[in-house]
Amino acid sequence: MHKISLKDWVILLTIIPTTLICLCVAAYFSFSRYNELDDFLTTQAQSIIEPLAIASTESLLNEQREKLRHLISFSHRSQSSIVKSIALFTQDNQIFVTSSYHGDTNLMRLKPGESIPEKTSKVEYDDYVIFRAPIIDEFNSLNNKITPIGYVAIQIDKSKIQFNQQSEVLIAFSIVLFGVLINFIFASQLIKNITSPILSMVQMVDRIREGKLESRVSGQLIGELNFLKNGVNSMAQSLVDFNDEMQRHIDQATIDLRESLEQFEIQNVELNIAKRKAQDANKVKSEFLANMSHELRTPLNGVIGFTRQVLKTPLTDTQRDYLYTIERSAANLLSIINDILDFSKLDAGKMVLEKIPYSLREATEEALTLLAPSAHQKNIELSFNITSSVPDSLIGDAMRVKQIIINLASNAIKFTEKGSVNIDIKCEQNDQKIATLKVNIADTGVGIKSQQQEALFEAFGQADKSITRLYGGTGLGLVISQRLVSEMHGKIGFSSEEGKGSTFWFTFQSEVTPIPLISQLQTTSLANRKVLYFEPHMHSRMATTQIMTDWGMEVSHVTSVEQIIAALSQKHNYDHILIGHDISPIALDGLKDSISQCNKNAVTIHLAINSNSPHIYESLIASGATNCISKPITPIKLSKAFTDKENKPIDTKVTHTRRNTLPIKVLAVDDNEANLKLIKTLLLEQVAEVITATNGLEAVELCKIEKYALIFMDIQMPVMDGISALTAIRAKTFNDSTPIIAVTAHALHGEKDKLIEQGFNFYMSKPLDESMLSHAIYEYCDMAKFNEHKPNTPEIPLQKASSNLYTTAIIDWSLALKRAGNKEELAKEMLLGLTKSLPEAKVHITEAMTSQDLEQLKGLIHKLNGACCYSGVPNLSKVTHQIETYLKQGMGVEELEPEFFEFFEHLDNVIKVAPQVLSSLNVPTSKLNIQL
Repeated sequence: MHKISLKDWVILLTIIPTTLICLCVAAYFSFSRYNELDDFLTTQAQSIIEPLAIASTESLLNEQREKLRHLISFSHRSQSSIVKSIALFTQDNQIFVTSSYHGDTNLMRLKPGESIPEKTSKVEYDDYVIFRAPIIDEFNSLNNKITPIGYVAIQIDKSKIQFNQQSEVLIAFSIVLFGVLINFIFASQLIKNITSPILSMVQMVDRIREGKLESRVSGQLIGELNFLKNGVNSMAQSLVDFNDEMQRHIDQATIDLRESLEQFEIQNVELNIAKRKAQDANKVKSEFLANMSHELRTPLNGVIGFTRQVLKTPLTDTQRDYLYTIERSAANLLSIINDILDFSKLDAGKMVLEKIPYSLREATEEALTLLAPSAHQKNIELSFNITSSVPDSLIGDAMRVKQIIINLASNAIKFTEKGSVNIDIKCEQNDQKIATLKVNIADTGVGIKSQQQEALFEAFGQADKSITRLYGGTGLGLVISQRLVSEMHGKIGFSSEEGKGSTFWFTFQSEVTPIPLISQLQTTSLANRKVLYFEPHMHSRMATTQIMTDWGMEVSHVTSVEQIIAALSQKHNYDHILIGHDISPIALDGLKDSISQCNKNAVTIHLAINSNSPHIYESLIASGATNCISKPITPIKLSKAFTDKENKPIDTKVTHTRRNTLPIKVLAVDDNEANLKLIKTLLLEQVAEVITATNGLEAVELCKIEKYALIFMDIQMPVMDGISALTAIRAKTFNDSTPIIAVTAHALHGEKDKLIEQGFNFYMSKPLDESMLSHAIYEYCDMAKFNEHKPNTPEIPLQKASSNLYTTAIIDWSLALKRAGNKEELAKEMLLGLTKSLPEAKVHITEAMTSQDLEQLKGLIHKLNGACCYSGVPNLSKVTHQIETYLKQGMGVEELEPEFFEFFEHLDNVIKVAPQVLSSLNVPTSKLNIQL
């Protein structure tokens, strides 16, 4: 950067301000004079045209053309220095007379469609100005309405005025230039008197900087410059003294530093060696845990699966007891191995959290369903409360959220012998895009000693080592929960008091989606109903009361069953009685008697008990209860209980809302016919029109002739793959800005990032479901369409036909229904199509393995993997997915021989079992011609 010298500063501070001031003054006066000349021209033109318009009125009415010609000719001659032409026009815009018949009168005439102005108007051009004034017959105007009978137009020459304006500007700026020149002369003289002494001082300072400390400023200077000279000379002498002292200190410090550096170098080498050894040991440990956990899970899954199959066969009581023991032991071992595998993934940084839409309340209820039996077994009150401000439709990893809740709640149940475990969820922050939620889990268990709390989140450890023998466990649950919470950008903590219990809490962040994943409960009919509620546990009572109050119900509390009977005897006309009760053999008989007494008043009685036993349910319903629900009470269970009138078991499955289709057109591309049919069916529930293509080239041709709102693109396809099609669509079609979503049955984590980098807007993995599609459409379509087409049709329950048939690892019909969006006919077609294709796929895969054609083998496995995703064949789908993963990682056929052996076994099992399943589902016999 150029440094500004003192000379430059003097010039800047004298000449430039003077120049700016002169320019401003000259510009101001030039502008004022310019405007004065313009105003003079306008005034002079008006003084000509307005009297002329008045004088022309009578002559124009009498059509005295010659008189008007003399009048305007005289006016033209008298002002010939500025007037080029004068013309008089009639009311219908026709020339009546003009002072210059050789001139262009069209310039002065009004343009077609323009009306005669009510007063004098002006139109400026580069070299002239046109003035027009209306000719008004004031004596014949009706109702004070002015009606022009014609108008006068004058063409004024601007050249003389412009010459005067330019002359004024030139004179003003000549004066400015002269003033700047005079100022420059005085500034130069000032610079000469000041800068020369200062320059000599600067040169002396430069010599000192170069090391010539003996340099001094000589000569006698005037005024303050002499004081400055003496100060500079004194500073130079001080620098000489300081330099000598500093050199002595530097020499000593250099000797000390050299000795310290030698010691640091030795320590750094030792630390690097120790660090490398620790990293290698940690890597070996993590790889060993991951590999061993995976190897142990495979046979354990087989043990558990076949144990459950044997339990379905005729057995003696002793054999059945042994098998139940085996199943529980294997399940406990599998749980431990799962913990170890999760810990090893987190420790190695390989844990990847999913980002998929899910319902928080539905996920939490699933976790509570798993926790309830262990709480009921110990007769512990398990209660749950979620505030109404907590958003329900989130995007994240629902499985990991449930895992943290289950880990913390199961610990609370494990270490609580009596009392309660209370779960509360509230929203700490919500900006409509990201929500921060907090979960509290409080128990009345043994508590934790203060000296043991610091080591609580250590791996493979517990607060008290003796507890492991009493309660069991690996000590991994809390450390896994802590690391999962950290991955979700949250915190975890606890407070505990020995003998009084503990409270664990954690927070996590999750994206919020405005698309409802489950429908709102229909509780309108419950408003203003009266409920008599008995619940001995305070947290359960407060949580359930809040639910009913939010529904608009009137809740009355009692503290005992006897008070219920007393309240009913007073004829208060309650619509419902809700009784929360702990079940024990002694309490059961008393509860039955109370139900019988309440029945005399003919009200509906609903029971909430800490049991899932259908025998207890039947016994209590037989005693007169309307229905029974198991604790903890949730809004879904409670609304079903209050609206159920037929003493049927409470079905807590949520109904889904039928959506209106959006008025958009979507393109779906997939080479698998079954997959293409399914994605089209799922999309048609949400959009107006779906166009399909079977390869990338066909998709490109379609995109050249029509624009789509969204494109769903498979990756691996014949003729042209999805990535090449993406490039062509962006470069050569109308859809260069259309969102394109990658859809494939398999992609490694790194490949997902590559797909986004290559231009895809989003990535979706098969199998697809309605919530994933809804989220994609919501994210990448015009939001105005959502506002115009909100769901307004009534709720419809999900199909349940045949959903409980053939739930095995070979063919899981309930899974097939779920993958087909609960459309039974579509699920049948998908399973039938897969079954028909398996024999041919088996032949082609065997040929590819024999010829070692890995590229063909990858394509065949990828295609089969995509078909298995939607057909309810979990075992075959899992092993196909594994083989595709290993092939993408570069493993050969020989290395995958065990996996292919398992693959062909599962493939043959599906071919063998599928005809029986399809036949029982009433698929026509003509379609079951499968070649084995």
